[in-house]
Amino acid sequence: MLAGYAVQVEHSRGRRFPEPPHPYRNDFQRDRDRVIHARAFRRLEDKTQVFTRRYSDHFRNRLTHTIEVAQITRTVAGALGLNVDLAEALALVHDLGHPPFGHSGEKALDAAMRTHGLLFDHNLHALRIVEDFEQRYAAFRGLNLTFEVREGIIKHSQDYDGAKHPELAEYLLDQRPPLEAQLIDLTDEIGYNTADLDDGYEAHLLTLEQIRAGVPVFERFFREVDQTYPEAPDKLQFNEALKGVLNRLAGDLITNTQARLQRTGIQTLADVRLREERLAAFSPEVEAERKQIKDFLYENLYYSPSLAGEKDDAERIVGELFAFWMKTPSALPHNYQEKAVQESLPRVVCDYIAGMTDHFIIEQYEKYCGGN
Repeated sequence: MLAGYAVQVEHSRGRRFPEPPHPYRNDFQRDRDRVIHARAFRRLEDKTQVFTRRYSDHFRNRLTHTIEVAQITRTVAGALGLNVDLAEALALVHDLGHPPFGHSGEKALDAAMRTHGLLFDHNLHALRIVEDFEQRYAAFRGLNLTFEVREGIIKHSQDYDGAKHPELAEYLLDQRPPLEAQLIDLTDEIGYNTADLDDGYEAHLLTLEQIRAGVPVFERFFREVDQTYPEAPDKLQFNEALKGVLNRLAGDLITNTQARLQRTGIQTLADVRLREERLAAFSPEVEAERKQIKDFLYENLYYSPSLAGEKDDAERIVGELFAFWMKTPSALPHNYQEKAVQESLPRVVCDYIAGMTDHFIIEQYEKYCGGN
């Protein structure tokens, strides 16, 4: 049974191109499956999350991160009485628009676009992917996802100004997204904050002592684990403490969101949409703990000297390739040359680069820029 404020699939605003119902899958389940079978989803396997494969094949990439976020999201959405199928589809699609090399690649691509008065936004790019780039069906371009999934792609992590983005007018920019979409940015944070502590520790870029000293919530759980399993190896104690942190974040998201819904008297989806603020949130105490984890990761991992060289390489590769194709559009694949007749060349070059895997963009760099 879904809560009254959940999205009911029977009340979906539907698809851009109407399709007959499927005999045994509802529309949000079909959207989930279409995302999983998309080429852009498969490419996430070779896109950096934080660590390239130079460190290990065992660390998260965009695809494994996405799967973990989907698992957390299903759990939280189910506990809140939300539409788990919609929430899962949104979790699976939330990183579809990221370029190669993680945030370094995104930063470089956005910088290149801004020199032409444009920008790169991975949410808006994900919408372009599902609306246009994926070509699997004879009847239409794109994946023809439901309105609710397309809306969630662009609104799950931020609110867009309708005056600045008139092309998004259909997505109710003056209203809040459903709770299923509001969860995604928060479950994403739960996923990558805990996973990056794990990968950073495994990569020997973070020590157990560093994490215990810099992340108080982890230290509390670690002390409990040490009392319960005093003879366990450090790694297993670490795993148990990190599990405690993840459960605290996810559990608080559930209980605090429930409390906010009760306090504000939310009964229906319309109530959720018309609220001035988003309702899915951590409690103030846990929000402070989440921020401590994130600040620790930025200071000790994301900007660590050990990763600086890879970040510099990523930005150089993206920047130089962008400049090369701007000067030599004839070197673009034929289908992108055709697109450049209809769209601006910077946008076409951006689309081409954003779709690449880490491995492929390095190949292109060595081919066209000499790998220097």
